[in-house]
Amino acid sequence: MPFPFPASSSYLMIYFDTFLLAFSALFTIVNPVGASLIFSQVTSDRDRKERLALARNIALYSLILLVISILLGQSILSFFGITLNALRIAGGLVIAIRAWGLLHAPESNEARKQKQANQTGHLDQDTLPSWKEIVFFPLTMPFTVGPGSISVAITLSTVRPAHTSGLGFYGTLVLASLCVSIFIWAFYSYADRIVSSLGVTGARIISRTTALILLCIGVQILAAGVQGFIEPMLKQAH
Repeated sequence: MPFPFPASSSYLMIYFDTFLLAFSALFTIVNPVGASLIFSQVTSDRDRKERLALARNIALYSLILLVISILLGQSILSFFGITLNALRIAGGLVIAIRAWGLLHAPESNEARKQKQANQTGHLDQDTLPSWKEIVFFPLTMPFTVGPGSISVAITLSTVRPAHTSGLGFYGTLVLASLCVSIFIWAFYSYADRIVSSLGVTGARIISRTTALILLCIGVQILAAGVQGFIEPMLKQAH
């Protein structure tokens, strides 16, 4: 079976750059560091064993959602007649707007996530729902992987560099999703320690730093979509 990556080192660098782009975008939009602080709060009335089970299954379901978005996103778009360039522009705008909000008001994002995670409510121990009842909704979706994360995953699947292997490109995106899911599992599993070591202020500093990176990624994807629309027009004009 041939190795899916081209032998040329330049192509390997393209895949490496693709991984960095995908991982940075997905990690920032999911923000497992900030989300772990809220996860610690909404699961404070559960024992350590249940919190670990929640962390493990949330990470698994998050990976499944991201991979489905990456692999089937373009087929869904084709069904509705949406072009890749249109998705790049829309996805770039979504990423940029989300990053701008995170950059200037991480507190409002935390409040929104808190509301999503608390949809089950804090009940007394006798009426507390099983962790299996809340692991997918609302703790996986929309708390961890929401519409914004899914949009980013679909958008990333449209920026395949020219002359690259489809297997290698999508494999790289899946690998980036896997790495993000591992971080979700790690941060959620040790959410209590993160709360005690970072605190709210430390988490917001990290959120603002990563939001700036995400803003640049959104602008880059948006520019690629605009370029895809303009280039054919310029060729026809000449």
